[in-house]
Amino acid sequence: MADADIHFYFDPVCPFAWMTSKWVRMVQAERDYRVDWRFISLRLLNSHVDYDAHFPPEYKAGHTAGLRLLRVAARTRSELGRDAVGPLYAALGAQIFDRDGARNDAAERERRGTRAFVEPVLAGIGLPTTLADALDDPTWDPEIQSETDEALTLTGKDVGTPILHFEPPTGVAFFGPVISRLPSRDQAAELWDHVIALARFPGFSELKRSLREQPQLRSFGVREDAVGVQEDWHGGSRRQKK
Repeated sequence: MADADIHFYFDPVCPFAWMTSKWVRMVQAERDYRVDWRFISLRLLNSHVDYDAHFPPEYKAGHTAGLRLLRVAARTRSELGRDAVGPLYAALGAQIFDRDGARNDAAERERRGTRAFVEPVLAGIGLPTTLADALDDPTWDPEIQSETDEALTLTGKDVGTPILHFEPPTGVAFFGPVISRLPSRDQAAELWDHVIALARFPGFSELKRSLREQPQLRSFGVREDAVGVQEDWHGGSRRQKK
């Protein structure tokens, strides 16, 4: 999408990417704003990491499920075009994070990478369920790795998800913005204008804190009118080691 206002690199299992994506969609609803939804895999990003030593036990299953879902997204884009990726991500994120009864335990994280999870999501938005065949097809991984590398080339390697490339191809890219609460409809565009203002200043590099509220998502047990418990997400995740 050559005329996109933003390239949004997402992993469908990242809760903070999902929060930011919902904010971006609110801005899109108010303005003529074009987004190209692109891929970044936390599993590939951490391929060099000993998961057992560095992450809580459920992270490996979750990140692996994310890679499997990105395979489905890559096949969807290949067969149906770039415009099909946004609706697919929206449907996956809503099912993972926002539905009543959504969970975030190890078993649920692993289930996200299965046909039993993906096929109803595809059917629900009118896409062929045969796209789920890509779950077990690693031939899509080089494409996902290439976009993961592309995102890191834009920001450097000490980042997580999401990565946003503002006003491509010449604009700057950052990890984030990371939010734990969704702004109101009245706040969304105004808050976004401040982000764009920072991104347009060529000397701006980082504005960061590792203390975060748990995201305002039902899968975390935090409803839309509640505030999550604050935790230290150093390195963009709840790593056991830095």
